Amino acid sequence: MTNESEFVLKEESSSPISEWLSKNGFKNTPLQKDHLGIEVIKVNPQNLLSTVEALKNAGFNYLQCQGGYDEGPGLNIVCFYNLIEMSEFKKDLSPREIRLKVFLNRDGDLTVPSLYSLFRGADWQERETFDMYGVNFTGHPHPKRLLMPEDWKGWPLRKDYVQPDFYEMQDAY
Repeated sequence: MTNESEFVLKEESSSPISEWLSKNGFKNTPLQKDHLGIEVIKVNPQNLLSTVEALKNAGFNYLQCQGGYDEGPGLNIVCFYNLIEMSEFKKDLSPREIRLKVFLNRDGDLTVPSLYSLFRGADWQERETFDMYGVNFTGHPHPKRLLMPEDWKGWPLRKDYVQPDFYEMQDAY
């Protein structure tokens, strides 16, 4: 169950990359463009890897950023992916870009496929998203905490996170 009734996603009617994906059999939902006018597309977790692979083959060959955010207590945890076409840059032209978002029910399955097999740069970015929000990336070669100690309880950047009164490091000396 998603809480889209509380947080309304505005869908776009015309979205060229989304239309291309749909014509090629990749399920997606175009969302409102971001503040820079870049196309944003909602993708289901089970379609993420194949969708990103198709986009990479179509020229979006650089994962600029992968991360996560929390929409708020009781709402979704979101994984986002910024892809860029890294071809020959021209002074007067900006590179093509696309933003993908995967919305996960915080009380459900917080699992998405790792993009490590397509983009090695996803390694630490996915580990940080796991560490801060609790999203599990299937197929990641080294899925463990990156910023917090291995025995840390909870996900510190979730908006419903309750910070412990203290943390005692084991074997610190």
